[in-house]
Amino acid sequence: MALFSYKAMNSGGRMVHGQLDAINLVDLEMRLRRMELDFINGNEVRRSGLFSGGAIPKRELINFCFHMEQLTRAGVPILDGLTDLRDSLFHPRFREVIASMIESIEGGRTFSQAMGEHPKVFNKVFSSLILAGENTGNLPEVLRSLSESLKWEDELASHTKKLFMYPAFVGTVVLGVTFFLMIYLVPQMAGFIKNMGQALPTQTKILIATSAFVKQFWYLFLIVPALVVVGIKLAVEANPAFRYRFDEFKLQLPVLGPILRKIILSRFASVFAMMYASGIAIIDAVRSTEDVVGNAVIRDGLKRAGQLIAEGQNVTVAFQNIGLFPPLVIRMLRVGENTGALDTALLNVSYFYNRDVKESIDKVQAMIEPAMTLILGALLGWVMLSVLGPIYDVITKLKI
Repeated sequence: MALFSYKAMNSGGRMVHGQLDAINLVDLEMRLRRMELDFINGNEVRRSGLFSGGAIPKRELINFCFHMEQLTRAGVPILDGLTDLRDSLFHPRFREVIASMIESIEGGRTFSQAMGEHPKVFNKVFSSLILAGENTGNLPEVLRSLSESLKWEDELASHTKKLFMYPAFVGTVVLGVTFFLMIYLVPQMAGFIKNMGQALPTQTKILIATSAFVKQFWYLFLIVPALVVVGIKLAVEANPAFRYRFDEFKLQLPVLGPILRKIILSRFASVFAMMYASGIAIIDAVRSTEDVVGNAVIRDGLKRAGQLIAEGQNVTVAFQNIGLFPPLVIRMLRVGENTGALDTALLNVSYFYNRDVKESIDKVQAMIEPAMTLILGALLGWVMLSVLGPIYDVITKLKI
C-alpha cells in the first residue's frame, strides 16, 4: 500500500488534514468514510529520501500496549479494543494506522498480520511477539511485557540524550565564545597592538593570524561539519562496508564506545528475554533481535551466534565464542541455561547493563563539566596572554 496525504471534512464541518495508507484514491475514500470523514482530495506521498517520515512517538506505543493489555485481559475483543483506542487517540498518524489495522482485521487478518502491514510503526520483533501471544493464548502478558520494554527503552533513550545534550550545550557555548573572541574582540585589540610599534611575540602573531582566518572563513566552521554529518549518513545508508567500519569506530571511541556497547547489549538482552519467555524458539529470537541492536558489528556477532546455535552449540558457548559479552554475563547465562531459567538470566543481564550504563553516564557527565571549563579557561588564558603581553611590555618600558 502507498501513503496518501488527504483533505477531508468531519461530521462537525471542520477541515481535517492527515496521512493514511491506501491502495489508491478510491480505497482512501472508503477508509476515510469508515472513519466518518468526507473525502475532499488526496495525493500520494513518496516515502523515499533522507527525511522520510511516519515515525510514531514511543509514548504512543506504550499507551497502545497498556490499553490493549487491559482490554484483552478483561475479555474485550481485539476489534472493539482497537476501535475504542482509535476514537481516543490525538496523534493523527497513529490514529490512521489503527484505523487501517481495524479494516485489515475486519477483512479477515489477525492482529499480528495487521501490525505487519505497518513495519515502520510495529517492527519485526513487535509483530513476532504478538504472533507468539496469539498462538499461545497469552496475549495480555505479551502486551504487558512489550509495555514494560518500551518504558525501559524510553528511559534508556532519555539517559542517552542526557549523555550527549550536556556536552553539546557546553560545546555550543565554548564555540560561541570562541567566535566572539576571534571575530570581534581580537581584531580590535590587534589594531591597537600593531600601532604600538612593538615587536609582537610568537603567540600574539598566531592569535592574530587565527582571528583573521576565522573572520574571513567563519562560514566554513558551520558548513563543513554539516556536510560531514550528511555525507556520513548518506554513506552509511548506501554502503554496507562503510556502515560496518563506522559502527566499529563508534564502539572503539575512548569513553563513549564502551557505554554505547552496553546500551546495545542491554537492549538485545531485554528483547531476547522477552521473546524467549513468550515461547519463541531461541534461534528465531536471536535472528529477530539482529535488527534491534542497530549496530552492524553487534549484528554480525549475533548472526554468528545464531549459526553456532543452529549447529548444535548451547547459548552460553555460542555467546562466549563471539566475544560480545564479558565473563560475568557468560556465567549468568550458564547458570540460567543449566537451571532452565534462561529468560530470568537474560533479564538479569539487561538489569546489569542498564545499571552500568546509568553509572557510566553519571561519571561521564561529572567529567565533562570540569573538562569544558578547563578548555574554556585555556582559550581565554591564551587570548589574554597574547593580547596583554605586548601591552605589559610597553608599560614596563615607559616606567623605565
